[in-house]
Amino acid sequence: MSSDPMDMVIGASDAPSRDTEAARNYLNGGINLFKGGDKVGASIELRKAVNADPHHPDALFHLAYVLDLMGEEDEAIVLYERAIEHQPAPINALINLAVLYEDRGDYVRAERCLRQVLETNPNHARARLYMKDVRASREMVVEEDTDRDLLKRKALMDTPVTDFELSVRARTCLKKMNIRSLGDLLKITEAELMSYKNFGDSSLQEIKKMLAAKNLRLGQGREDVHRAARRQIIEQLKGSGKEVALNKPVSDLMLSVRARRALQLLNIQTLGDLASHTEAELMGVKNFGSTSLVEVKEKLAEHGLGLRELEA
Repeated sequence: MSSDPMDMVIGASDAPSRDTEAARNYLNGGINLFKGGDKVGASIELRKAVNADPHHPDALFHLAYVLDLMGEEDEAIVLYERAIEHQPAPINALINLAVLYEDRGDYVRAERCLRQVLETNPNHARARLYMKDVRASREMVVEEDTDRDLLKRKALMDTPVTDFELSVRARTCLKKMNIRSLGDLLKITEAELMSYKNFGDSSLQEIKKMLAAKNLRLGQGREDVHRAARRQIIEQLKGSGKEVALNKPVSDLMLSVRARRALQLLNIQTLGDLASHTEAELMGVKNFGSTSLVEVKEKLAEHGLGLRELEA
């Protein structure tokens, strides 16, 4: 056992030894072999350099580079990651690592490496070019994911209601109401279903349970349309001063009892909610007639608003 008290320090014997001079000699030998076209020989010498000094950034970089060219990408990534731990991180190591990350679809890490280069050298041409490619690739992936989600949602919405386990009465009522698909069903409100002849509470609960199992609910399709319409209205009114009226409660309109009940059935709480609906949607509510429609339109006009118009 060594008499040196430093050897008694916990972990001291575990620290990797560093022979910088030997590492430099092996490194130079490896570089010369690589220049001569001997990648295998170069990798052997460069491994010796890394073994001699595990923290030598140049040895780590050159070994990673040679292994990358030899198709050993996994080990190359590990070595590049070790190389950039040295501060300041070698720019070429950061760029090469970013390229490997991008090839694997790890765009977040690739962008992080390139950002580190550009923080110290904002005009680095290669880093700027690769950053543009990485961001374009990320956007493409997001678009592809969005497209896949839209296709899945469309396929779900197009599912015939006959594919679901519903009672004969419920299926018959939906057929008579011309509700053919799941998408059609989501556009119908609970009040509209209950207003249909022979459609009772048991059928309603049956349908709501089926939808809940798919994290869906009645009227959800309309809500999506109304949210989009409300955002569009806000954009159109931005800067006009009229947008503040959108958050006012419909109770401020002082509507008749019949009109108020119709809005309650449609769960219309604010003027923005009301402006996102069409005349046809209001007229579809039981006991909501042309007189109530005129009343609502006049009250909205007093606030510089109107009902949503369907696109031609």
